[in-house]
Amino acid sequence: MGGGYVRLMMNDIKASCQKRLNRIEGQVHGLAKMVDEDRYCIDIVTQISAVRSSLRRVEEEILKDHVAHCVEHAIRSGDKPISAEDRGTDGSRRPGG
Repeated sequence: MGGGYVRLMMNDIKASCQKRLNRIEGQVHGLAKMVDEDRYCIDIVTQISAVRSSLRRVEEEILKDHVAHCVEHAIRSGDKPISAEDRGTDGSRRPGG
């Protein structure tokens, strides 16, 4: 990864998020199957809500890790946060950024 306070996610958090995302992937495939099978709309909407809730939990876990480590490190070290303009699509710093 690039300089600044960008760092890797904690291994336990990463494993937990990957497990959750794999489960979400299965849920989304199930949703596609429900649509293909012309299942009852409310059943589909209920499953969509479950997927959104699962994604929210992954987001919260990643943000907690970010605040606990990346932001904390930046504050302690005095590093400036990397702006969106200076960050590449993969999250790394752009040259000159």
